[in-house]
Amino acid sequence: MMPVLLLVIGIAFGALLGVLWERSRRLAVSSEAMDHSADRLLALAGAQFDAAGRPINESLSRLDDRLRELERGRAASQAALAQQIDDVRDAAGALGTQTAALVTALRRPEVRGQWGEMHLRRAVELAGMVDRCDFQTQTVLPGSAAATGGEGLLRPDLVVRLAGDKYVVVDAKTPLAAYLDAAEATDETERQQFLVSHAKHLRTHVDQLASKAYWRALGASGRPTPEFVVLFVPGEAFLSQAVDIDAELLEYAAARRVVVATPTTLIALLRTVAYAWTQDTLAANAREVFELGRELYGRLNTMSGHFDRVGRGLNSAVAAYNQSVGSLETRVLVTARRLNELGLVDEELTVPAQVEVQTRALAD
Repeated sequence: MMPVLLLVIGIAFGALLGVLWERSRRLAVSSEAMDHSADRLLALAGAQFDAAGRPINESLSRLDDRLRELERGRAASQAALAQQIDDVRDAAGALGTQTAALVTALRRPEVRGQWGEMHLRRAVELAGMVDRCDFQTQTVLPGSAAATGGEGLLRPDLVVRLAGDKYVVVDAKTPLAAYLDAAEATDETERQQFLVSHAKHLRTHVDQLASKAYWRALGASGRPTPEFVVLFVPGEAFLSQAVDIDAELLEYAAARRVVVATPTTLIALLRTVAYAWTQDTLAANAREVFELGRELYGRLNTMSGHFDRVGRGLNSAVAAYNQSVGSLETRVLVTARRLNELGLVDEELTVPAQVEVQTRALAD
């Protein structure tokens, strides 16, 4: 029994070894197939990545170029901005220097006066009233000494001629000393004190101008004028700051026949005067056209009379001519034709024709 048992065990063990060998062979074949598939997959993935990588590289290259271009533009813009900032800083410095020089100059009374007169002239030019203004600065009014009782001569800055042979006086005042001090003050209380002084200075100018009574001097010189005078302040802020402090300043001036005007209100006043001059010119032209029409009508009437007499003379001449032709035919040509009939002459006589056209009479 032992040999049989050993044989069976050997056969079983051999069969087991055969099965194990077959499995290992199959596993090796499967592993080789898997390795081959993996290699093919990696090759295919690599090929696809290379194909897709070229557009990406191109896009990245263009993006890099664009970024470099933007960086160059940013640097140029930053440099230009820096230059502009430097230019603005230089301009601001120059403006500050010029402003300081102007403020220093305007603290001198004679400079303030010239500055105010310059703005006055500019307002007149903008209103188109240069040819209607006696802009002879500091001109003495005729008769002003008599009008002021011999206390002094009146020297207005501007005399505006109105339609209807009337005049308005404009005097420029530039109360800037206290105003400039207020502008430079750093303390608000001190600033308000300077503005109060500025308002008082302007009220003082109103009193001085009202006391001159320019309309009396103009009336004494034979140039009638409305009973008020214009006080020209060459800046809107100068008046508005004073009115903020002294709310009754304008009413105070009006009660004393003084009209306080800034460049804006003076231009409006002068344009109103210019409109009145336009209407006056139109009326004068209409009157002149009326007179010319009357004169033309009279001359046409006279000329019509002359034509009538010429026509009657022409008609008389035509009648006399026709009578002469008739007499020629009946008294002279009859005998002359006998000469032709006798053979003494060969040519026929030319007989003048009568004039049948009459002159045309003028219609009534």
